[in-house]
Amino acid sequence: MFSKKKIIIAYTVEKCKKCGMMRKRKFIEGDVLFTESSNCTSCDGMTSVEKIFGETIE
Repeated sequence: MFSKKKIIIAYTVEKCKKCGMMRKRKFIEGDVLFTESSNCTSCDGMTSVEKIFGETIE
């Protein structure tokens, strides 16, 4: 009967092609799946966007 507004927060998961490390961060406009995004913090390899998803907060 009374519905709460649900807030959806978008996230991006980046994966390093060299060492395989995965990192979750907030979505930034312009993120596109399977494109190179930034340098890896652990091995200095290149990361690519693996997944874009949203989490619901009630």
